[in-house]
Amino acid sequence: MTTQASVHPATERTGLARRVVHTLGGRYSVELGIDVGAGEAQIERWFLAATLFGTRITAQVAERTYRVLTSAGLERVGEARHIPGGTFIGYLDQGGYARHDRPTIARLQALSKVIGERYDGQAALIGRRHTSYPALRAALGVLPGWGPVTIQLFLRELRGVWPGAQPPLDPRAEYAARHVGLTGSVSPSLAAVTRLASDAGADPRDLEGGLVRLTLAHHQHRRWLRSCPGGDECAVLALWPV
Repeated sequence: MTTQASVHPATERTGLARRVVHTLGGRYSVELGIDVGAGEAQIERWFLAATLFGTRITAQVAERTYRVLTSAGLERVGEARHIPGGTFIGYLDQGGYARHDRPTIARLQALSKVIGERYDGQAALIGRRHTSYPALRAALGVLPGWGPVTIQLFLRELRGVWPGAQPPLDPRAEYAARHVGLTGSVSPSLAAVTRLASDAGADPRDLEGGLVRLTLAHHQHRRWLRSCPGGDECAVLALWPV
């Protein structure tokens, strides 16, 4: 996967931004029917979903498992510790976890216990108590099963909702932006991606999410990593011609 494409005129870059979002998708929360700006109950749902996305499974399995759990009445991580292990295994098996289910149950129950002890069972309190990005990142970083990738994903989609949700541009989004020449001669940054999203009539979180997906798609198909020319000829975008 090449890291730098040719520079495109501004009008072409806005069209390319729309194409990235349209073909690859944007926010995972929106795909799941979660509106993180609609109150703390929705943030609780996103916290649960982000926890699943942070495990070593595909996005499709994470999405399916999230829907299984919410259909069973689990909409916040703080409730997970009350679910019997055998019942939990059944839920994760339905979602497609298979051999990964027992470690995931242990992490979810450990996380549920910590949320119960520190935040009265309400993960949404984390954003109220930690209002700067460094403090919020540190609070999330000590949670069982939460690492840098999960934190980045979770906070990226909470920009504009929590004061402390101000993560820098995801490195995978920066890489993809260079690969297709999205920001022209300007180095990819959160500010540059935000401006381009605004020009394209898109939510910046959707554009960043789409760029992350673009990088992930290349990693899922190893031959593209080695040979994709990038730019307008990007092998991933070519699958969905305009």
